[in-house]
Amino acid sequence: MDDSYLSTTRDVYKEAALNPQQGLCCTTTPVWQLPELAIPTKMLAMNYGCGSTVHPRDLAGNPSVLYVGVGGGMELLQFSYFSRRAGSVIGLDVVDEMISACGDNLREAELLNLWFKSNFIDLRKGDALYLPIGDATIDVAAQNCLFNIFHDDDLSRALAEMYRVLKPHGRLILSDPVCETPMPANLKNDQRLRALCLTGALPLATYIKRLTDIGFGTIEVRAKRPYRILSPRHYATDHVIFVESVEICAIKDPMPADGPCVFTGQTAIYFGDDENFDDRKGHNLTQNQPLAVCDKTARALAALGRQDIHITGSTYFYDGGGCC
Repeated sequence: MDDSYLSTTRDVYKEAALNPQQGLCCTTTPVWQLPELAIPTKMLAMNYGCGSTVHPRDLAGNPSVLYVGVGGGMELLQFSYFSRRAGSVIGLDVVDEMISACGDNLREAELLNLWFKSNFIDLRKGDALYLPIGDATIDVAAQNCLFNIFHDDDLSRALAEMYRVLKPHGRLILSDPVCETPMPANLKNDQRLRALCLTGALPLATYIKRLTDIGFGTIEVRAKRPYRILSPRHYATDHVIFVESVEICAIKDPMPADGPCVFTGQTAIYFGDDENFDDRKGHNLTQNQPLAVCDKTARALAALGRQDIHITGSTYFYDGGGCC
């Protein structure tokens, strides 16, 4: 990574650690309300993300969790709610001041939550491009509003590192800005604006392809929400740029021979005369019962030209139960 760029990023988050800035990133989802979970006020103010990476269905069985870019520690605390054993959640950051502030917040959280022990979380200094983690040792890895900061080569390396440390069928949970409008070069290359998670956004299809190119065989697009507007009134652009936040789960499944399974919230409904429709490729549609399908299956079913199968468009909200 370019030293000047890294220096800018560190300066932004050093300041954010020393002087919490609630508006630094605009979290677009409500904070999880869980029984007997109390979040310290400063930790909440330091929630520097654009969504959530904490999903209970990923966290059954007391998993080992890696979280890169610790922020104020809120998601570390939330992950430890589901994984209550010493060292089960590893938090990495390159900014010393952020690690220190996060540690302070976690110690306060221990006073507020009878169930929580600080040793559930292993705070370490570490770089997303060179993870100090062994191969295939992590069940769930996550990052929130960090990878959009990286330029192309560094993004590929960060994703490859996450893939390396995950166990087979492990899950990488990501929350990042995306943008379908091409980002002007002057904004894209503005180091401070990238560090603020404003101008490193990729188109969603490009983001997904970066994940599948690394080798993730299953991709779930779990949410897509409005995030920011970059307008000519406030930024050096001649047109309005609409930025959304996206929540994605990339699963380290084997890559299918016919390509990855990407779920973007499409559904198939069979409404013919028979009780069910079997496409002889592993997909059985019960009469008039919606079935979540990956985009690949949606295209294959649509290509059959049947008048008794309805395929919805992508909602970009997928919550499991799909065809694959």
